[in-house]
Amino acid sequence: MLRQQFAGFNFQVNERRSDFSIGLGLLMVAIFWGANNAATKYLVHTWPADWVGGTRLLCAGFLMMAIFRFTPFFGKLTPINRELNLQLWLRPGLWLGIYILVFTWALRFSPASHVVLYLGTSPIWTLLWDHPPSRTWASFQRYLAALMATCGVLVLFWPTLGQGKSGWIGEVLGMMCSILWANYGIQGRHVSKYLSGVELSAHSMWRAGLITSPLALYQLGKGNVVWRTDLVLVQIFCIVFGGVVAYAFWNIGLKAWPTSKVYLFNNLMPITTMAFSYWFLNEPVTRTFTVAMILVAGGVILGQTRWEKILGEKWFPPD
Repeated sequence: MLRQQFAGFNFQVNERRSDFSIGLGLLMVAIFWGANNAATKYLVHTWPADWVGGTRLLCAGFLMMAIFRFTPFFGKLTPINRELNLQLWLRPGLWLGIYILVFTWALRFSPASHVVLYLGTSPIWTLLWDHPPSRTWASFQRYLAALMATCGVLVLFWPTLGQGKSGWIGEVLGMMCSILWANYGIQGRHVSKYLSGVELSAHSMWRAGLITSPLALYQLGKGNVVWRTDLVLVQIFCIVFGGVVAYAFWNIGLKAWPTSKVYLFNNLMPITTMAFSYWFLNEPVTRTFTVAMILVAGGVILGQTRWEKILGEKWFPPD
C-alpha cells in the first residue's frame, strides 16, 4: 500500500487497482463528459463559443498545475527543458486549442449528441494514421471499420443537406472535430514519452487556453459575455468535473489498461450526451441518430477489438 498525504487526510491507494474500480472510473468519465457536452451546448446559446472554450482550458490547466504544485495527488511534475517546452506549444497545445474552438462552434450549430457522435469516430482515424494499408487481415479489419463509421457519418449528415447552411455547417464542424481530436492524440504522442498522461493534459490545457485567449478577451472587450450565476456555475462544473476529474480518471485507465480497451468507453459518450441533452435541453432522439450511432459504435468496436484473441487464431488468415 502507498500512503499519500493530501489536504491533511491520509489516503491509501492500492498499487494495483482492480479492474472494477478502473471500469467504474471510466464509466464516470463517460457520464461527466456527457454532462459536459450538454452543458457546453447550454453555454454557447448565450456565451460566445471562443470564450467558453478558451477560458475553460485555461482554468482547467492552471487548476491541474496547482494540484501538481501544492499536493502529491497527481505525483511530481517532470522538469521541462526548452526543447520540450517548444514541442508542448507547437504540438498538443496548439492543436488542442484549435480543436476546442471548432468543438464549441460545432455545438453552436448542431445538437450536442450529433457532434459527439462524429467525435466518436476519432479512434478509427487514429488507427488508419498509424497503420498504412496492407494485404493483411488486420488492415482489412481497420478499413472495414472505417467504412462502417463513414456510413454512420453519412446517415447522420445526409438529412441536413436540405436544411440550408445553418443545418449542415455544424455537422461539417463536428466531422472536423473528429479529425482534430485524433490529430491531438497523435501530436501528444511525440511528448508523451517524457510526461505522464495527467501532466500532458495539464500542460496542453493551459497552453491551449493561452493560445485561444486573444479571441476570448476580444469577446469580453466587446461586451458579449453576459454574467449570470447559472452560466458561471455550469462553466465551473465543466472545468472541475469535465476537465480535471474526468481527465484524471481517463489517464488512470490509460495507465492500467490497453489503449484500445479504454477507448471502447468512448462509445458510451454519445449515449450519455444524448441522455443529458434530452433531459435538460429537450433535444429530440431521432431514428437517424440511433442508426448512425449503431454504425459508428460498431465500426469503432470492429476496428479496435483483437478478434483473433476472442475467437481463436484458426479463424483468421496469417498476416
